[in-house]
Amino acid sequence: MKKLSVQDIIDFRQKSDKSKKKFATDLKKIKVKENAEDDKEEGGGNYWISGLSALRNAYKLNDVQTVKDKINELEEKFHKTELKRTKDMYQRNIDILYNYENFNFKTLQPIEKIEILRKEKSGTILTINDLKVQSTPDHVFTFKKGDVKHIGAISFIAKQGGLRKDELGIYAEMLHKYLNDNFSNDHIVDPNYCLAIDVISKNEIKYAQIQKGEIVGILIPIIDEIKQLM
Repeated sequence: MKKLSVQDIIDFRQKSDKSKKKFATDLKKIKVKENAEDDKEEGGGNYWISGLSALRNAYKLNDVQTVKDKINELEEKFHKTELKRTKDMYQRNIDILYNYENFNFKTLQPIEKIEILRKEKSGTILTINDLKVQSTPDHVFTFKKGDVKHIGAISFIAKQGGLRKDELGIYAEMLHKYLNDNFSNDHIVDPNYCLAIDVISKNEIKYAQIQKGEIVGILIPIIDEIKQLM
C-alpha cells in the first residue's frame, strides 16, 4: 500500500467524489517499504527549499543572520537569471524569508534549554487506521521540567496561497502522533510544542489547540473517509 504524505491528505479534501474514489483505490496498488524515506520535502517540495532550509537553520541556531544571508544570496540569483519562472521562485522564497528577517525564534521554543536531536531516518511512517502516513518533522527537541524529560517537534510548511488553520492542524496532529509512537516511553510529549508553522501566513498551530477544541482536528475523519472508499 502506498504511503501518504500530509499534503496528500490535505489535497484529498479538495477532490471530487469520483477523484476521491480513484485516489483511495490507487492506494492499494503500490506497496511501501517500511523503512522507505520520503523523496521530497514534506513542508512544500523543492520549490521552497531555499527559504525553508534557512528557517530550519535559524531555528536550530537561534540566529536570524542565517535568514538575512539567504535573502542576500537569493536576491543575487534573482538578478542573474532571465527566466521568469525561476525569478518567481526566488522571489517567493525571498518573500517568506522577509517574514522572519527579524523574528525571535526563541518564541517557538520552551523557556527551558532544548536539545535538538539528530534527525532519524526510521519511524517516520505511521499507521493510522491501517493506512501508512509519513511525518517528517524539521526538528525534534527535548527539554526538562524539573527532572521530567519532555519532547516536542516543529515543522515549517510552505504552500502557495497558505493553508487553512484546520489543514495546518493536520501537521500538528501528525507531529503529536510521531512523538507518541517514537518517544513516549521515556518522554512526556508536550502538546504545546507539537508546532506547525505556515511560513507564508505566519500562522502557528499547536496540538494543544486541537486538544482544547480551539482548532477542529480533521486528520482522523479524512483518514476514515479514505479508508471507507478503498
